[in-house]
Amino acid sequence: MLASNVDQNDDLVSITEASAWASNFLKKKVTNSNISYLIQYALIKKYVKDNSLKVSLCELRQYYSKYKNEQFKAWNNTDINQTLSFSNLKESETTKHVHRLHPYKGKFIPQLVEYFLDSHIDNFKNSVYFKKGDIILDPFCGSGTTLVQANELGMHAIGIEISIFNTLISNCKISDIDINELKRKIEKISELLYIHLTKTRIQYFENELLDELNKFNHQFFSSYDYKISIKNKIINEEIYSKEKESLFLDVYYKLIKKYKININCDNSSFINKWFLPNIRDELYITRDYIESDKDINQNLKNILILILSRTMRSCRATTHSDLATLLNPVTTTYYCTKHYKICKPLFSILKWWNTYSKDTTKRILEFNQIKTQTYQICLTGDSRNIDLYKCLSIKNRALYDLLKNKKFSGIFSSPPYVGLIDYHEQHAYTYELFNFERKDNLEIGSLDSGQNIRARDMYVDGITTVLLNCKRYLREDYNIFLVANDKYNLYPKIAEKSNMVIVNQYNRPVLNRTEKVKNAYAETIFHLKEK
Repeated sequence: MLASNVDQNDDLVSITEASAWASNFLKKKVTNSNISYLIQYALIKKYVKDNSLKVSLCELRQYYSKYKNEQFKAWNNTDINQTLSFSNLKESETTKHVHRLHPYKGKFIPQLVEYFLDSHIDNFKNSVYFKKGDIILDPFCGSGTTLVQANELGMHAIGIEISIFNTLISNCKISDIDINELKRKIEKISELLYIHLTKTRIQYFENELLDELNKFNHQFFSSYDYKISIKNKIINEEIYSKEKESLFLDVYYKLIKKYKININCDNSSFINKWFLPNIRDELYITRDYIESDKDINQNLKNILILILSRTMRSCRATTHSDLATLLNPVTTTYYCTKHYKICKPLFSILKWWNTYSKDTTKRILEFNQIKTQTYQICLTGDSRNIDLYKCLSIKNRALYDLLKNKKFSGIFSSPPYVGLIDYHEQHAYTYELFNFERKDNLEIGSLDSGQNIRARDMYVDGITTVLLNCKRYLREDYNIFLVANDKYNLYPKIAEKSNMVIVNQYNRPVLNRTEKVKNAYAETIFHLKEK
C-alpha cells in the first residue's frame, strides 16, 4: 500500500496547499519539505485523490495543534516573552551563513543577540543600548555568535574563551579567507583521500553492502507502510527490529570477511574507540597535509581544521540517533531508530569532507556579502584574569587602540550553566587529533563539578570574578546582558557581589533547538548596570 485512497474525504489538499495552511496556522514558514517529512515519518497519512498525493487538513490540524500545545503548555500563566522564542523562524534562518560552520552544544541563536544589540524598540525593549561603532565584549564567547552579529550590525567585538577549539571556531567565522585558495586546498585533500581509497577495497565493499542493504530494507522496512504499522501498533518495533537486525548481520560479516575489512576498535584513545580503522587512516592523512603544507596561512589552516572537525564528528562509529550523545561504539550494521531501517557505520570520510567543504565555502561567501569593515577577534584566555590590553596589543593593534580610546559599551554573553555541559569533551575528537591543549579544569560551572550547593557557590564566585575583571574595560554607563537558565536563582547574588543591579530581565522559551533533546525550557536575559 503506497497511500490511502479516500475519495470521500473533502478536506484533502496538495502538499503545497498544506504548507501554505500550516504556515498561516503556525505563523511561521512551513515548507513543502516539512510536510513531506511528516508523511515520510508517518506523522500524518498520505492519500491519493485524482491521481495525485494529498494530505488531510483535519489530520494536519490535529498534529500541529498538539505540537503547539506541547511547545507552549509550560509557559501558560507566566511572564514568558513569546516574542523572544523566535519560533516563527525556520532552522535555516537561525543557523544562517557562518553560524553553522560547526556544531556547538549550548549556543544561542543569532536573532537573540541581534534583538538586544540593534537599534529597534518595541513593547518589551523600550530603549536602544548600543549603536554602530560601539565595542561589545563577550567573555564567554563559545562559538562566536555575538562576534558575528556585532559585525553584521557594524559594531566591533572581542570574545574571550578558555577553550582553544572554541576560539578557533569563533575566529574562523569572522576571519578574512581567500576563497580561491581554500578551494584549491580542499581539492588537494579530496584528491589525497580518493587516492587512498583506490588503494583499499573499501569502495567495493561499500558498494556491495549498500546493494544488500537496499534489497533488505525494501523487503522488511518498506518506509511508509512500516512506520504506519508501528504507529498503529500492528508491529512491535523493538522485537521486529532486533530480529531483522540479527538477520542482516550474517550478510554483513560475510562481506567483511570477503573484502578483509578491518572493523576493530579499542579503548586506547578516543579516536581508536570511536572511529573505524579506515576512517582513522583518512583523518591522519588529512591532518598531516594541513599541518605540513607550508603554503597555508593560519586563517586558511583554521578553516581546514574546522571542516575536518565537522567531518570527523559525523564519521564517528555510532548510530545516527546517538550522534549528539555518544553511547556505545557501533562497528556493525544496526537498526536505526531515526530512519526506521537497517543502517551502516561509515568507512570513509570522503563524502562528508566534500559535503562540508562545499557548505563551508558557500556560507563564508554568504557572510562576505553582508560583512562590515569592523574588528572582531576571539582571544584564548581565562575571563577571570585576562589582561585584554596586553593580549590585544599583540593580537590586534588597531582594536587595542580603539578599545583604549573608547572602552566597551557593554557585554552580551551566555555564561555556562551550572554542571550542564562539558565544553571540552564535546569536541574531544578534535583536541586529540590535533593535540590541542585542554583546559577542562578552568571551566566555570563544569559538568564534573555537578550542581550541588558547593558547585553553585563556586559558580557564583567564578561569574562574579569575570564581571569584576571585565568592568575595568567598560565605560561608565555600560549595559550588560547575560543569557542564563537560572533555575537556582544565582544571578541576583552574582549581581550583588559584582556591585551591579539587575534593572530588567526578559524570560524567553527556548523552542528551536538542534540537539537530540528537544524539550523546551525557559531562560532569562538579565540586564545589569552599575549599582
